Amino acid sequence: MSLEGKVALVAGATRGAGRGIAVELGAAGATVYVTGRTTRGQQSEYQRPETIEETAELATAAGGKGIAVQVDHLEPEAVKALVERTRREEGRLDILVNDIWGGEKLFEWNKSVWEHNLENGLRILRLAIDTHLITAHYALPLLIERPGGLLVEVTDGTAKYNADHYRLSPFYDLAKVSANRMAWAHAKDLAPHGATAVSLTPGWLRSEMMLEAFGVTEENWRDATKHQPHFVISETPRFVGRAVAALAADPDKARFNGQSLSSGGLAQVYGFTDLDGSRPDCWRYMDEVMEAGKEADATGYR
Repeated sequence: MSLEGKVALVAGATRGAGRGIAVELGAAGATVYVTGRTTRGQQSEYQRPETIEETAELATAAGGKGIAVQVDHLEPEAVKALVERTRREEGRLDILVNDIWGGEKLFEWNKSVWEHNLENGLRILRLAIDTHLITAHYALPLLIERPGGLLVEVTDGTAKYNADHYRLSPFYDLAKVSANRMAWAHAKDLAPHGATAVSLTPGWLRSEMMLEAFGVTEENWRDATKHQPHFVISETPRFVGRAVAALAADPDKARFNGQSLSSGGLAQVYGFTDLDGSRPDCWRYMDEVMEAGKEADATGYR
């Protein structure tokens, strides 16, 4: 599986799934533009230590070429400048990953729309929907100049799961369902140009913030299963990264156009594993748990 000569843009690659995707695209040999708001010189409101420079360096160390660009994807002119720079420097765009998020500190579980902070709720929608549409608006014209391009809309939950499971907040629910629908809609526009659009969800992601919330590290993450047994199905951000890399390298990827996919489901198709050699399939597991009538926490997977 090689992506040598391919150019990717991972929008929202500071941490979590975006970082894992950027690193795995680099490992496959791609040139990867990684964007986000937090740099070594400036933090976002997250006040987190991860930076886009670190992500770019990891992508380069993995075997590719990582390029960090500070971008707020709510600012159209900044996104336009990013795409113009990509065109100027590389002359092409083969893979666009819309992983922009930023809502972890904004949503409130188990609160109806009249109880949830309205300003925070509306910002969730702007961060999860407007950013993706702004980025697609400017980047897709470059992507369709060559056949075989791939757009990945990263979300939380498959279309099947989200269709009949309330995601515990009207704002969060709408944000994650919207990414699935956006991919389906983009697929209609991209197909005539020989490009593919999919939505993709990781499983229960062992992101930096999730590990911190459980009080563990990647080295001892299994300790968290003493308090939350379902955490056994969790996965590293590199697992969904390998899903994107495998899909991007597939000459027959168009068979998935418009579909809602998962990291675990694609692992069954392409045969890749997580870093520890496992092959977790979170959403199939969740379906089985729910069908058995057992309780499980299906929130916060990203």
